[in-house]
Amino acid sequence: MTYQAGLFKGKRALVAGATQGIGAVIANHLAALGAEVTALGLGGGDGTLEAAVEVRQADVTSATSLDAALAGIATLDIVFNCAGIIQRGAEHDIEVFEKVLAVNLSGTMRVCTATRERLKASRGCIVNTASMLSFFGGGLVPGYAASKGGVAQLTKSLAIAYAPDGIRVNAIAPGWIATPLTKALQDDPARAGPILARTPMGRWGTPKDVAEAAMFLCTPAASFMTGVILPVDGGYMVS
Repeated sequence: MTYQAGLFKGKRALVAGATQGIGAVIANHLAALGAEVTALGLGGGDGTLEAAVEVRQADVTSATSLDAALAGIATLDIVFNCAGIIQRGAEHDIEVFEKVLAVNLSGTMRVCTATRERLKASRGCIVNTASMLSFFGGGLVPGYAASKGGVAQLTKSLAIAYAPDGIRVNAIAPGWIATPLTKALQDDPARAGPILARTPMGRWGTPKDVAEAAMFLCTPAASFMTGVILPVDGGYMVS
C-alpha cells in the first residue's frame, strides 16, 4: 500500500458499484487505510471484497433502492461513484443507449444528490469515474462515451455547486485497464498491439493503479483540488 496505514481511520466511505472490478479494489483500498466502508452493488459480486467491507444491495437507477441502501448512514466523508456498464456494439439501439446513460450518468448524479447532505456535515469529498472516452468518441460504444463525457462535465458542475458546502468533487479517468471487461481486447494481438503502441508507458493499467490514484483525491494533500478529471491512462491521451 502506497499510503500511510490508518490514513482514513475514523472516516466513513461509500462506494457505489463496488461489488466487482475497479469499484471493489477501491473499496478494499479504503478499508485497508482504516475507513469504514459500505459497498453498493447488485448481486453477489466477484468475491474479491475484503470481509471488512459492508455490502448492501442497491440499484443506482432507482431512487427508492438507493434510499433504502443509505438508511442508517448518518454522515459520510468519502463517496466514490464506480457503477457503470458498457454494451459494445449494442449501444446503437436506443433502448440500450438509454440504459447505459441511466446507470453511468444519471446513476452518478443520483448518488451525488442522495449523499450531499451527509457529506456536507463532514465537509467530505466525492470521486466520480469518468473515462478516457470522456474525451474520445467510441464507434462501438456511443452510450458509454456519451455517458462518461457527461460524468466529466457533471463533476465540474457539481464541484462549483457543492463548493459552498465544503464538498470537493473530482473524477478519475481510467484508460486501458486490465479487467474482465477488456479481456477480449487484451487477448487479441491485432487490437491490443495498437493500444500498447500508443501508450507511452507500454503496458495495460491495473485496477490497483486506478485505486492508488483515486485515494490521493480523498487525502488532505488534495484539499485545494476540486473539479479535476484525473487521467490514469499511462499517457495514452497525451500521446
